[in-house]
Amino acid sequence: MSVELNTNTFDAIVVGTGISGGWAAKELCENGLKTLVLERGRMVKHVQDYPTMNLDPWDLPNAGETPAKIKAKYPKQSRWGFDETTRHFFNDDSVYDYAEAKRFDWIRGTQVGGRSLIWGKQTYRWSDLDFEANAKDGIGVDWPIRYKDIEPWYAHVEKHIGVSGEALGLPHLPDSVFLKPMELNCVEEHFKKGISENYDDRVLTIGRVAHITEGTKPGAGRISCQYRNRCKRGCPYGAYFSSNSSTIPMAEATGNMTIRPDSIVSEVLYDKDKKRATGVRIIDANTKEVMEFRSKIVFLCASSMASTAILMQSKSEAFPNGMGNASGELGHNIMDHQLGGGANGKIDGYDDKYYKGRRPNGFYIPRFRNVNNSSKKLDFIRGYGYQGSAGRSDFSTLIPEYAYGKELKEVMFKPGEWRINLGGFGEVLPYHENQMYLNYDKLDKYGLPTIVFDAEFKENEKRMKKDWIEQAQEMLENAGFKEVRANHRESYMGGGIHEMGTARMGRDPKTSVLNKYNQLHEVPNVYVTDGACMTSAGCQNPSLTYMALTARAANHAVVELKKMNL
Repeated sequence: MSVELNTNTFDAIVVGTGISGGWAAKELCENGLKTLVLERGRMVKHVQDYPTMNLDPWDLPNAGETPAKIKAKYPKQSRWGFDETTRHFFNDDSVYDYAEAKRFDWIRGTQVGGRSLIWGKQTYRWSDLDFEANAKDGIGVDWPIRYKDIEPWYAHVEKHIGVSGEALGLPHLPDSVFLKPMELNCVEEHFKKGISENYDDRVLTIGRVAHITEGTKPGAGRISCQYRNRCKRGCPYGAYFSSNSSTIPMAEATGNMTIRPDSIVSEVLYDKDKKRATGVRIIDANTKEVMEFRSKIVFLCASSMASTAILMQSKSEAFPNGMGNASGELGHNIMDHQLGGGANGKIDGYDDKYYKGRRPNGFYIPRFRNVNNSSKKLDFIRGYGYQGSAGRSDFSTLIPEYAYGKELKEVMFKPGEWRINLGGFGEVLPYHENQMYLNYDKLDKYGLPTIVFDAEFKENEKRMKKDWIEQAQEMLENAGFKEVRANHRESYMGGGIHEMGTARMGRDPKTSVLNKYNQLHEVPNVYVTDGACMTSAGCQNPSLTYMALTARAANHAVVELKKMNL
């Protein structure tokens, strides 16, 4: 649907409604700015547009499995995995296609809320180990900020979204403002004890997640998690953080937000005399009508690659190679997190134990490589963490011929063996040659150029992955697990769903696109606060950092507007 607007002029325009766009909208609107929020996909309203939120497997054909004929329309999106309970939140590749000079798993959810509806909710702060890494290693460019610059904004965001977790006091993984942690099960506790007994540089904790575990949080009636583990369908309780349940309703409540879905931003408009952006040009997704909207500031939060594509498309006499691209770095330095690899095993002695509910979370083992002088690894730089969980298998492991009738029924109701699995999340370095670019020879249905990805993991990532697989095996064996097997599953760029880095922050306009407040060096009233802004990747899930940077940038924009600097 399209929204009828009474004006085409606003104080601010926000492009995108995912995690970053929602936060930009909330902060700008709460600061009194009349804000137009643009989303290229359809409207999704909290609760009423979650069609599968309460369905059980027997309520769906084929127990929710997507038929092969339908799945064929999603050759790229299905790499991450979806079924009929979540497919409506993933892009149709036949409409939103892209090209791969090298395989790149670009998983997208184009609707109001974006991927905040389907994200993994893992929520970790960065530290100066991350913000100083490029400078110390001589890789890429130095971050223009340090932990002290973003720490108050981490706290600001956490108090709002609700982060459950355990305080550890680790300098390289700062503690958040926590709600009570979710509980480890008995086998995870066993593994935690085994790690503490065998290593003095490693710790296992429950995952830090944006799930309410006590009380309520601001938004559309947000209450505690019900342990259904149906998060990607949309949560009717608002228990996990999403734009739909939290920031967008709060922006709307101010009376300052106008939201327009089905609005494809084709470029940012520019006044060469004032050296400022003047607004954006859009294409209506339904009518293909071209429209322009004016504003004092523009926030690009369309997702890492989409925000950069908009800047690349914003060509003019002043910016022949794309807005803000004097450095030539726009589109370069693509990063992600490498995963796909770890170990699994089984354990005896807990057959009389089980767990309650379906916990939407696992355990986390923070980085322990290259943290300090005693943890240095000689054959790679940076590090990795682990995510994993333990649980009991079920009757699906049973060979059908071995039981039938009464015997089969009895087996079906008996929990299987305890198994554990852990997988690594490794940092990817910012290589200039890892890039995306626009193909003007292949246009999409709206006449806009399509994106081509040319990025890959390199030797440092491969050596790191070899180490985390070996260490996963060793930790499980030392903790008493049996039949420990390594997992060498291959992965590709984009597959971590943490793509970032194509419009990086930096101190020098000659080598970076954005300054320390996420402003384009050359166009200070344009802010980019999604993953495109990242200068390095860390090994922690990045969404919390995107949110904190966005809140910080939005409040900076408000101050600068009052000073009439923008």
